Amino acid sequence: MTDDASAAPAPPGHDDLAGLSAPRRRTVDEHMFTTPGLPGTFRLQLFTAPGVRPVAVATQLMGEEGTSLTNDAERFAGAVWERHCPKEDLPPVWVERQLQPEDSPQETFFRRVTFAEATPYRPRGPRWSTLTPEQLHDLVGTVVAADRGAGYVPRPQEPEPPQLVFEKFAVVRLARPKPFREPTCMPTGVPWWRRWVRQALPRHGARDCCWYHGGDWHTVNAMALEVLEQAGRQSVDPYDMEDFAVAHATAAGATDWQTQALATLFSAWDAIQPDHEVRYINGQHRSQAMLDAGVRHTVVLYYVEP
Repeated sequence: MTDDASAAPAPPGHDDLAGLSAPRRRTVDEHMFTTPGLPGTFRLQLFTAPGVRPVAVATQLMGEEGTSLTNDAERFAGAVWERHCPKEDLPPVWVERQLQPEDSPQETFFRRVTFAEATPYRPRGPRWSTLTPEQLHDLVGTVVAADRGAGYVPRPQEPEPPQLVFEKFAVVRLARPKPFREPTCMPTGVPWWRRWVRQALPRHGARDCCWYHGGDWHTVNAMALEVLEQAGRQSVDPYDMEDFAVAHATAAGATDWQTQALATLFSAWDAIQPDHEVRYINGQHRSQAMLDAGVRHTVVLYYVEP
């Protein structure tokens, strides 16, 4: 391994899944992996064998306290690389699993994360793709635990959970999203002049560049506003809004993409959360896609402390 911090980026396709498959054994199973500067934990399973690239499987509960695997994939992968595989030229093959709540209508998947480039302990440019359990088994050659692990110690819950408030919000007022992990279609966000142009000349339909541009956000947000209105009339509990939205989409004959996109807008863990119109707690990529499309109104989430 080189100590040169300016090592060349890993070439595209260097980590083809079939070429990485080999029998390995689990050498690390740390249920509360954490690293200084990142307020979050996850279960780390590391699979190794002589002469092959290590595979790291990181498992975390959706909504778990601290930084999520998705939001800080680069730094978590870099920390595991530095701590457990410091002599490797490349980061471990990174697989993440964020466990949905038991009552969530969304499925839980293993997701492969590839990085566009990596200097020592600093992978960059993550891209996500779904792995089936069979593909993961072929990759590591042994059984991978799919749960959070008995050693997980959750933080004590608040005596009273914060109140969820879903509100209609003008998309043009959303803060400029940044940074981005979609370098082709989301390089720098949307400046103010362009978002007003998009309001006047909206775009409908889907693009094939990424999931976020993969459907018509105008249709999704029209359904979202209907859900918001109906839920208010029926006094739906805010924590039940995701299920309520999915049922609405199913009744309306929505596509899978539309149903999934609508569910994210009403998820207690995944909804768009602007912070005083200056930055985001969550939802930058979806906001970018809506700004690109010229969507007029969406639904955002605020947490109100009791």
